[in-house]
Amino acid sequence: MASEPPLLSMSGITKSFPGVRALDGVDLDVLAGEVHCLLGQNGAGKSTLIKVLAGAHQPDTGTIRWRGEGVTLRSPIAAMRLGIATIYQELDLVEHLSVAENVHLGHEPTAAGFVVRGKAAKESTAVLLKRLGHAEIDPARLVGELSAAQQQIVSMARALSHDVRLIVMDEPSAALDPDEVDNLFRIVGDLTAAGVAVVYISHRLEEIRRIGDRVTVLKDGRAVANGLPAKSTPTREVVALMTGRNVEYVFPDRPVSPPPGEPVLKVQGLSRQGEFETLDLEVRPGEIVGLAGLVGSGRSEILETVYGARKPTAGQVLVDGRALKPGSVRAAVRAGLGLAPEERKAQALLMLESVTRNVSVSSMSRFSRGGWIDRGAELGAARAATRELSLRPDNPSVPVRTLSGGNQQKAVLARWLLRGCKVLLLDEPTRGVDVGARAELYAVIRRLADEGLAVLLVSSEVPEVLGLADRVLVLREGRVVHTAPARQLDEHRVLDLVMEGSPAS
Repeated sequence: MASEPPLLSMSGITKSFPGVRALDGVDLDVLAGEVHCLLGQNGAGKSTLIKVLAGAHQPDTGTIRWRGEGVTLRSPIAAMRLGIATIYQELDLVEHLSVAENVHLGHEPTAAGFVVRGKAAKESTAVLLKRLGHAEIDPARLVGELSAAQQQIVSMARALSHDVRLIVMDEPSAALDPDEVDNLFRIVGDLTAAGVAVVYISHRLEEIRRIGDRVTVLKDGRAVANGLPAKSTPTREVVALMTGRNVEYVFPDRPVSPPPGEPVLKVQGLSRQGEFETLDLEVRPGEIVGLAGLVGSGRSEILETVYGARKPTAGQVLVDGRALKPGSVRAAVRAGLGLAPEERKAQALLMLESVTRNVSVSSMSRFSRGGWIDRGAELGAARAATRELSLRPDNPSVPVRTLSGGNQQKAVLARWLLRGCKVLLLDEPTRGVDVGARAELYAVIRRLADEGLAVLLVSSEVPEVLGLADRVLVLREGRVVHTAPARQLDEHRVLDLVMEGSPAS
């Protein structure tokens, strides 16, 4: 007797974006009633793959078979009609609508061809919530009033309001406490017992062993392992599969001994509720300190709080011994902090303006007199700053949007050099930068540190943190679990710590 075909079979899936091949021939088979875990570091291709499965992205090449039949998922609605639901880490709920309205959004109950509102929607929602073990959630309550765990239950109820056969869960436990995780796993067990398949994405390997049946590992857009047994595959083997790389990182030499002098940046007991807690760190002039951790560990949130873009719930930031006003970017910049954010195009650059204006924008008081801007002085200062970083082309009058990713990043760095900053905060400094330009950026960052700048660095690429930083703080779920000189760490050790570690004493 022939065996049942996989519920879902994705074969040879490729997807490219400008300058990036996100998926390179990925295969994925999912069986009915199983929990299939999808693992990989940030940038491995997990998000792109599930968006292809959800119908949000169209693959460039490859085939998708559903219950043995070839299908084309042209939209999220098409995927949902087949029985494929996706619950993203950032829940796509409408906070000012009720629970019932969110659950039935886009497919309200009908009778005799007419939409039935109110009572019928609430009653069907109550049935779904009871099935999920959360009958206490009021279908009439506004979603914005619910806890993160309750909102996740609402997302599951919305998925089950369709005739769903496969649910994708993207980091579903990221915002849950241990009791809530236990309830999540109970729900997943009930779903799979009823024949529903679950694709489960998590960075927590202890969860994978506890709930998973099989594992597929992605690395650099490729599936490097398909269908490994989740409970018996050693952690070390999984970590090794996730960390193997095709890209060679070329880093400049770093000082043998720590730089002398007092810290220019001190962070004391800094916390932001729900994001990170009780952070202490110091950065000296000439030192690069790296923050290593996975998505949800609080890395970017820490940088933005130090910079004043987010207000802490506790603790303080000091520059040269003086405490900064919490939640004030102006105070941070005046004290000598500069931030190169992860999304530089959206958060740092004026894409329609010239390189000159992008470099000078944080130092305009130097060129403004009586409401008039000295364009010559502005251009000269921008040219000097960009030449110091070897920005190309050597013409600061060109629009910044015409530059490559690496040169756009140099424009952001030049802005803070012109400002004379003391502490440079770098969030994903080589995101969107091609391999050839990375080594050049690494050399620039090290040279700036050697010239006395204090650098606090965040990167999702562990080799980048270890290769650039002098000292590394490893984060897990918003807490520092280990601190060590970068020379004493390797990629496997860091990933073991962020996935399995417990807070350091």
